[in-house]
Amino acid sequence: MISIKKNEDTTFAAIRAIAEEVWPIAYGPILPDGQIDYMLEMMYSIPAMQHQAHELGHHFIVALEGTIPLGFASFEFHYKQTAKTKIHKLYVLSSAQGKGIGKLLVDYISQQAVGNQQQGLILNVNKKNKAQDFYTNLGFTISYEEVIDIGQGFIMDDYVMEKQF
Repeated sequence: MISIKKNEDTTFAAIRAIAEEVWPIAYGPILPDGQIDYMLEMMYSIPAMQHQAHELGHHFIVALEGTIPLGFASFEFHYKQTAKTKIHKLYVLSSAQGKGIGKLLVDYISQQAVGNQQQGLILNVNKKNKAQDFYTNLGFTISYEEVIDIGQGFIMDDYVMEKQF
């Protein structure tokens, strides 16, 4: 049975391990050389995740089968002072994909968002990432396109997808 729990590990070890396994598979074919390593360090180093959790108010959750972490997500209420919850991260180990874990993570975030008087969810997804289909199947629609300069000559070329409650 899969359970969703708040991340209690201040070193984010399970989250970092999942990201390091999933990112090369998900993004290797669509990002230029060097961008994966750059983004993993920028977004998944211990100091980066501690900053996200403590200064930016991101909530990290982990999907567990027993005690084994299979996926994670992070989200933020009142994104840009709106009544929307932003899903910043959502990844599931390749070996665990197709088991409904991603949907469980989104459902958990949705429940938390509703409990915090939010009106919907918002997220960014790379324009070439097949995860778009996953989000579309959960009721998200593309709202607009966004290109974000993340430094070192790299960009994120994304769709912004939203789901209203």
